[in-house]
Amino acid sequence: MFKNYLKIAWRNLLRNKAFSLLNILGLSVGLAVTILIVLWINFEMGYDQFHVNKDRLYQVYNKYPVDGEIWTWNSTPKVMAKVIKKDYPEVERVSRFLYDIPFLMTYGEKRIKTTGTTVDPDFLHMFSFPLIQGNIDQVLDGVNSLVITEALAKKLFGNQDPMGQVVKVDNSDPFTVTGVLKDLPENSEFTFEYLIPWKYAIQKGWDDENWGNNSVATFVMLKKNTEYDTFSSKIKTLRENYDKESPNMVTYLYPFSRSHLYGEFENGVEKGGRIDIIRMFGWIACIVLIIACINFMNLSTARSEKRAKEVGIRKVVGANKSGLVSQFMGESLLFSLISAAIALILVVLVLPAFKGLVDRPLSLSLDQPVFWISGLILILFTGLLAGSYPALYLSAFRPSAVLKGTFKKVNTLVTPRKVLVILQFTVAIILITATLIVKQQLNKAQNRELGYAKNNLIYTEMEGDMNKNYPLIKEALLSSNAVNSVTRTMSPITENWSNSWGIEWKGKDPDDKTLVLRFSADDAVVKTLELQLALGRDFDLKKYPTDSTATILNEAAVIHMGFDDPIGQIVKDDDVDWHVIGVVKNFVVRSPFQKIEPLMIQGAKSWSEVIHIKLNQLRGTAENLAAVEGIFKKFNPEYPFNYEFIDQQYAKKFKYHQRTETLASVFCLLTIIISCLGLFGLASYMAENRIKEIGVRKVLGASISNITVLLSKSFLKLVLIAFAIAVPISWYSMNRWLEDFEFRITISTWTLVAAGVLAVAISLLTVGYQAIKAAIANPVKSLRTE
Repeated sequence: MFKNYLKIAWRNLLRNKAFSLLNILGLSVGLAVTILIVLWINFEMGYDQFHVNKDRLYQVYNKYPVDGEIWTWNSTPKVMAKVIKKDYPEVERVSRFLYDIPFLMTYGEKRIKTTGTTVDPDFLHMFSFPLIQGNIDQVLDGVNSLVITEALAKKLFGNQDPMGQVVKVDNSDPFTVTGVLKDLPENSEFTFEYLIPWKYAIQKGWDDENWGNNSVATFVMLKKNTEYDTFSSKIKTLRENYDKESPNMVTYLYPFSRSHLYGEFENGVEKGGRIDIIRMFGWIACIVLIIACINFMNLSTARSEKRAKEVGIRKVVGANKSGLVSQFMGESLLFSLISAAIALILVVLVLPAFKGLVDRPLSLSLDQPVFWISGLILILFTGLLAGSYPALYLSAFRPSAVLKGTFKKVNTLVTPRKVLVILQFTVAIILITATLIVKQQLNKAQNRELGYAKNNLIYTEMEGDMNKNYPLIKEALLSSNAVNSVTRTMSPITENWSNSWGIEWKGKDPDDKTLVLRFSADDAVVKTLELQLALGRDFDLKKYPTDSTATILNEAAVIHMGFDDPIGQIVKDDDVDWHVIGVVKNFVVRSPFQKIEPLMIQGAKSWSEVIHIKLNQLRGTAENLAAVEGIFKKFNPEYPFNYEFIDQQYAKKFKYHQRTETLASVFCLLTIIISCLGLFGLASYMAENRIKEIGVRKVLGASISNITVLLSKSFLKLVLIAFAIAVPISWYSMNRWLEDFEFRITISTWTLVAAGVLAVAISLLTVGYQAIKAAIANPVKSLRTE
């Protein structure tokens, strides 16, 4: 019987080539989209899930009430790790992580700039980063021990045995390689290439016991069978005993395995994070697949007249309903199997482009049984879902009505087929609207007034002899004709590396805990960055030596501090009285999607890590960079000259949202294509079934336009209904999405209308082709078949 069903299914597939092609194309695209999204979701969900102790690993977080809200952050004082290990016996291991440190590694003539960190010896016992060489109990014992990844070992030593080799770090201290780690998995929050012991940080004076200096990550591994809730209630009062300045600050542990997906908080409560995007695209995958299945349902039931006599005869000769359902489900599974094979080919072809789009190293695990088992489940699910309604619908025909030719149903207001078409286009219009709104929000942020000039502006981080030779470097740069101006700052203009709510000024409310951003500059910051001066002047140490303790405020800071006349006011920070010499208009430092925060630019007495250089725009960029590189090589010969363009760094702020917008656009387009394939098929079958009616109407004088409107209006009504349903859903959901941005657009009525007009235009083009084709056909051919 199975063989017979298979033969019939194959013959039907070949006999109705156009129908088969439309169904296979729709299902293939739907399955391909689903596979790609599932690959991406699986990669994201796997972040840091490979750690053996993942259920006992936590990161220390802080909560603190500020202006009626609860702030949450994950940087901690360096001293906290020691206190936790001493005071809490429930903790098995603890390690500090001094965020990524870029160091120059020198071995012989090789100089490689790489990124790593300083950790406690417990780190490798906590996290599952296996050692290829070395003893896990000893690799981080010595002050100058060095643990490197396999990739860094290859870059430094080639095919030599790395163990015991001596590497000069930061062109100063010799380190001995004591261990080699297997390269870190791509789906890990950690990206280091080397580890050095915390003992080295102590030796260099990087360690401190300042509870106000939140500058490291602290990770904790609890002992087995420790109750998380019980321990959390115990550790939350940790700061009360040690940090007298912040008695209301709560310490708590956050599961490390959730950090990648859920690391966003609002008012002290976990809000979400990347999981929101993953859920959204998970729903898109389901919707695209369902729409492809809807196409199959609609096209199968539209062909009911052609299968009716077959069903009637089978029932007359003894076929029961379950046998007919099995036959039609078998046909559906055959379509699903063929579509899956084509979908797999499509995935292989587009996977390289998709990897670049999502910026993830995705791959098909064709050698893994779980891949094929999952694929088989997907094929069965798709086949059963797509074939369920057609199988039940076709098998329900009564043989007496079918064989008499009286089985056709009178047109009703609501039919399953109409509902399915409305559902398809409702989803399509929602996706079109979402894509338009995301693009508008992105454009608004990209076109935001920056407050500084990002073109022809580069920065380089200070390292080696740069600090010692800075006066000579600056003089040489300004004399080179390649540079217009130079300033030394604590961070790039596109980032904020320091902030505080402990900054004081006259008249400050004692309860004011608003965060004030810190920036710094030694000289000519307004000139170099082309900030817009609103009041006062720029730093000028030659003319005003006291500018070393001067500060320039942004307008947001002036408003927040309540200064009517800011020039000459004193702002106190870290026991330094900074006198205000100028006010600049607000400029974007952190997120271009959020409001401008209060900021003070401190003078040369503050610390600095970065040199900003304004290139001469009258000369070629390559020529300028060559001259600048020559100067840095002269005064800092042991280090390569590394630099970043500010405009490129600023563009990276939009990368995540651009990726989301591109993905949404691609999947929106594919959804529309799949919907149109179904609509095209329905329109062709409608025209075919009404061919005699069209012939009669033409003979009686109907024009081509009359017939085109007649055939198109029923579909147009369905799309308009879909538009009416989609508008409130789109408006509500996208307003919820926009709530995450303080600098945002207002959804325009015209955006919603544009999405509807586009959907109507697409449907009319799809249906109109078949309608016009039927309208211009010769009526003689359609009428003489009788």
